[in-house]
Amino acid sequence: MARRLITTLLFSCLLGLSGCGQERAPESSFVLLDGSTLSSSQLKGKVTLVNFWATSCTTCVAEMPEIVATFKRYKDQGYDTLAVAMSYDPPSYVVNFVQTRQLPFKVAIDNTGVVAKDWGDVKLTPTSYLLNKQGEIVKRYVGAPDFAELHRLIEKLLAES
Repeated sequence: MARRLITTLLFSCLLGLSGCGQERAPESSFVLLDGSTLSSSQLKGKVTLVNFWATSCTTCVAEMPEIVATFKRYKDQGYDTLAVAMSYDPPSYVVNFVQTRQLPFKVAIDNTGVVAKDWGDVKLTPTSYLLNKQGEIVKRYVGAPDFAELHRLIEKLLAES
Protein backbone atom coordinates (compact mmCIF):
# COMPACT_ATOMS: atom_id res chain seq x y z
CA MET A 1 0.00 0.00 0.00
CA ALA A 2 2.72 2.48 1.00
CA ARG A 3 4.78 1.54 -2.05
CA ARG A 4 1.78 2.19 -4.32
CA LEU A 5 1.18 5.60 -2.71
CA ILE A 6 4.83 6.60 -3.11
CA THR A 7 4.82 5.41 -6.74
CA THR A 8 1.61 7.35 -7.42
CA LEU A 9 3.00 10.53 -5.83
CA LEU A 10 6.27 10.21 -7.71
CA PHE A 11 4.47 9.61 -11.01
CA SER A 12 2.19 12.60 -10.36
CA CYS A 13 5.22 14.73 -9.56
CA LEU A 14 6.97 13.68 -12.77
CA LEU A 15 3.86 14.60 -14.76
CA GLY A 16 3.53 17.91 -12.95
CA LEU A 17 0.09 16.99 -11.64
CA SER A 18 0.66 18.07 -8.07
CA GLY A 19 2.65 20.70 -6.24
CA CYS A 20 6.13 19.15 -6.35
CA GLY A 21 8.14 22.34 -6.35
CA GLN A 22 7.75 25.28 -8.66
CA GLU A 23 9.11 25.50 -12.14
CA ARG A 24 9.35 28.72 -14.08
CA ALA A 25 6.65 29.21 -16.70
CA PRO A 26 8.10 28.64 -20.17
CA GLU A 27 9.05 31.71 -22.15
CA SER A 28 6.32 32.13 -24.73
CA SER A 29 4.88 34.83 -26.92
CA PHE A 30 1.09 34.94 -26.91
CA VAL A 31 -0.76 36.58 -29.83
CA LEU A 32 -3.86 38.24 -28.41
CA LEU A 33 -7.10 38.69 -30.32
CA ASP A 34 -6.38 42.38 -30.88
CA GLY A 35 -3.11 41.44 -32.64
CA SER A 36 -0.85 42.54 -29.80
CA THR A 37 1.60 40.17 -28.16
CA LEU A 38 2.21 39.27 -24.55
CA SER A 39 5.22 37.37 -23.24
CA SER A 40 5.37 34.98 -20.31
CA SER A 41 7.67 37.37 -18.51
CA GLN A 42 4.91 40.00 -18.60
CA LEU A 43 2.75 37.69 -16.45
CA LYS A 44 5.05 38.22 -13.47
CA GLY A 45 3.78 40.41 -10.65
CA LYS A 46 0.29 38.89 -10.64
CA VAL A 47 -1.15 35.52 -9.76
CA THR A 48 -2.24 34.27 -13.19
CA LEU A 49 -4.30 31.41 -14.55
CA VAL A 50 -3.18 30.36 -18.04
CA ASN A 51 -6.03 28.30 -19.50
CA PHE A 52 -5.62 26.24 -22.68
CA TRP A 53 -9.07 25.67 -24.16
CA ALA A 54 -11.07 25.18 -27.34
CA THR A 55 -14.56 26.16 -28.45
CA SER A 56 -15.16 22.51 -29.42
CA CYS A 57 -14.33 21.28 -25.89
CA THR A 58 -17.53 20.80 -23.87
CA THR A 59 -15.67 20.87 -20.53
CA CYS A 60 -13.93 24.11 -21.58
CA VAL A 61 -17.23 25.75 -22.49
CA ALA A 62 -18.84 24.49 -19.26
CA GLU A 63 -16.02 25.78 -17.02
CA MET A 64 -15.73 29.21 -18.68
CA PRO A 65 -18.44 30.91 -16.53
CA GLU A 66 -16.51 29.82 -13.40
CA ILE A 67 -13.25 31.09 -14.88
CA VAL A 68 -14.96 34.43 -15.59
CA ALA A 69 -16.42 34.56 -12.06
CA THR A 70 -12.99 33.74 -10.56
CA PHE A 71 -11.37 36.50 -12.63
CA LYS A 72 -13.99 39.05 -11.55
CA ARG A 73 -13.70 37.99 -7.91
CA TYR A 74 -9.91 38.44 -7.67
CA LYS A 75 -8.87 40.83 -10.48
CA ASP A 76 -8.70 43.87 -8.19
CA GLN A 77 -6.40 41.98 -5.81
CA GLY A 78 -3.65 41.22 -8.34
CA TYR A 79 -5.09 38.21 -10.19
CA ASP A 80 -5.24 37.76 -13.96
CA THR A 81 -6.39 35.20 -16.50
CA LEU A 82 -5.06 34.40 -19.95
CA ALA A 83 -7.15 32.04 -22.08
CA VAL A 84 -5.18 30.39 -24.89
CA ALA A 85 -7.24 28.92 -27.73
CA MET A 86 -5.73 25.79 -29.27
CA SER A 87 -4.26 25.80 -32.78
CA TYR A 88 -7.08 23.68 -34.22
CA ASP A 89 -9.73 26.15 -33.07
CA PRO A 90 -10.87 28.33 -36.00
CA PRO A 91 -10.09 31.97 -35.12
CA SER A 92 -13.60 33.07 -36.15
CA TYR A 93 -15.09 30.61 -33.61
CA VAL A 94 -12.81 31.97 -30.88
CA VAL A 95 -13.69 35.59 -31.65
CA ASN A 96 -17.40 34.75 -31.71
CA PHE A 97 -17.14 32.88 -28.38
CA VAL A 98 -15.24 35.72 -26.72
CA GLN A 99 -17.71 38.35 -27.97
CA THR A 100 -20.93 36.45 -27.21
CA ARG A 101 -19.72 35.40 -23.74
CA GLN A 102 -18.12 38.83 -23.11
CA LEU A 103 -14.93 37.30 -21.71
CA PRO A 104 -13.36 40.02 -19.53
CA PHE A 105 -9.75 38.79 -19.69
CA LYS A 106 -7.04 38.45 -22.33
CA VAL A 107 -7.52 35.76 -24.96
CA ALA A 108 -4.75 34.47 -27.23
CA ILE A 109 -4.87 32.19 -30.23
CA ASP A 110 -2.06 29.65 -30.50
CA ASN A 111 -2.41 29.39 -34.28
CA THR A 112 0.89 27.51 -34.78
CA GLY A 113 0.68 25.20 -31.75
CA VAL A 114 4.07 26.42 -30.51
CA VAL A 115 2.71 27.82 -27.22
CA ALA A 116 0.95 24.55 -26.33
CA LYS A 117 4.17 22.69 -27.15
CA ASP A 118 6.22 25.09 -24.98
CA TRP A 119 3.85 24.55 -22.04
CA GLY A 120 4.44 20.81 -21.81
CA ASP A 121 2.99 19.75 -25.15
CA VAL A 122 -0.60 20.45 -24.10
CA LYS A 123 -2.99 18.25 -26.04
CA LEU A 124 -5.89 17.78 -23.60
CA THR A 125 -8.29 20.63 -22.99
CA PRO A 126 -8.90 22.22 -20.70
CA THR A 127 -5.42 22.37 -19.23
CA SER A 128 -4.72 25.25 -16.88
CA TYR A 129 -1.62 26.48 -15.09
CA LEU A 130 -1.73 28.65 -11.99
CA LEU A 131 1.30 30.92 -11.74
CA ASN A 132 2.50 32.76 -8.66
CA LYS A 133 3.69 36.37 -8.72
CA GLN A 134 7.21 35.23 -9.62
CA GLY A 135 5.96 33.56 -12.80
CA GLU A 136 6.39 30.04 -11.44
CA ILE A 137 3.92 27.23 -12.08
CA VAL A 138 2.30 26.36 -8.77
CA LYS A 139 -0.39 23.98 -10.02
CA ARG A 140 -1.43 22.31 -13.25
CA TYR A 141 -5.01 21.25 -13.82
CA VAL A 142 -5.99 18.81 -16.56
CA GLY A 143 -9.76 19.04 -16.84
CA ALA A 144 -11.90 21.49 -14.93
CA PRO A 145 -10.37 22.47 -11.58
CA ASP A 146 -12.10 22.16 -8.25
CA PHE A 147 -12.93 25.86 -8.07
CA ALA A 148 -13.22 25.99 -4.26
CA GLU A 149 -9.69 24.56 -4.02
CA LEU A 150 -8.49 26.91 -6.79
CA HIS A 151 -9.91 29.91 -4.92
CA ARG A 152 -8.13 28.87 -1.70
CA LEU A 153 -4.85 28.55 -3.60
CA ILE A 154 -5.35 31.93 -5.35
CA GLU A 155 -6.01 33.60 -1.98
CA LYS A 156 -2.88 32.00 -0.50
CA LEU A 157 -0.76 33.16 -3.45
CA LEU A 158 -2.22 36.67 -3.42
CA ALA A 159 -1.30 36.98 0.29
CA GLU A 160 2.36 36.14 -0.48
CA SER A 161 4.77 38.95 -1.26
